Amino acid sequence: MKEYLFSGAGNTFVVLDGRKGLPGGLDRAWIVDRCRVHGTDGLMVLRPDAAADFRMEFYNPDGSGGMMCGNGGRCIVAFADFLGMQPQAADGRWVFRAPDGLHEATLLQRPAPGRPSWTVRLKMVDVEGVESLRSGCFLNTGTRHLVRFVDDPDAVEVEKEGPLYRHDPAFAPEGTNVNFVGVFPDGLHVRTFEKGVEGETLACGTGLTASAIAAFSAGKAPGEPLGKAVRYRLQCRRGDWLSVEFVPEDGRYHDVYLTGPAEILENE
Repeated sequence: MKEYLFSGAGNTFVVLDGRKGLPGGLDRAWIVDRCRVHGTDGLMVLRPDAAADFRMEFYNPDGSGGMMCGNGGRCIVAFADFLGMQPQAADGRWVFRAPDGLHEATLLQRPAPGRPSWTVRLKMVDVEGVESLRSGCFLNTGTRHLVRFVDDPDAVEVEKEGPLYRHDPAFAPEGTNVNFVGVFPDGLHVRTFEKGVEGETLACGTGLTASAIAAFSAGKAPGEPLGKAVRYRLQCRRGDWLSVEFVPEDGRYHDVYLTGPAEILENE
């Protein structure tokens, strides 16, 4: 079974081509082992889907699944392109199924000499509302997130503070991911503690999406106006800049897009 390693702004994944099935199938212990061996933040399988270009199957390093991963979503679209697959839509849009429903994605750039990565614009799920909870904003962007605004994210002991909120009874039994966000002139700086990984990751796509929507909802930063939409620049832990845009309407957020890099690290 060929294993590919992809990175979405530092968020790393083992990716498998499951279009013809996987020898022996998958079990939790095997998923945990492969993530441990490669030191990745998750494992994904590209599966066939009757009503879409493919289905994205995502697992955390602890073997748990059933949630969306924004950086993983960009990577698996890049993987489909790498495999030579073609989208069914005439306009070149990819459509794939994830645990939170159907997603669309567009390849803005492909790898080229001097540019080893894809740039992918990924449509995320609509967000129905933002709840004020534990001195932060709680929302679901395909995965549950608590966003807390801080003066300096670099000063936060994420590995110490993150678990306090991740295991807070207010978020039981599923728990929550936790984002520590600073508002700066150049954009939002974000650090994320991810459940399932049980530690800080270099990037989290659903967390960046949650941070941008929370910044708008809480009045922390207005974003860049784009007609009815607003766009935010966000920097994750490795230093990559990504963008999130959405249309706010009566406490609901729709046409939500996450744009950023996806790169292949190696294939075995």
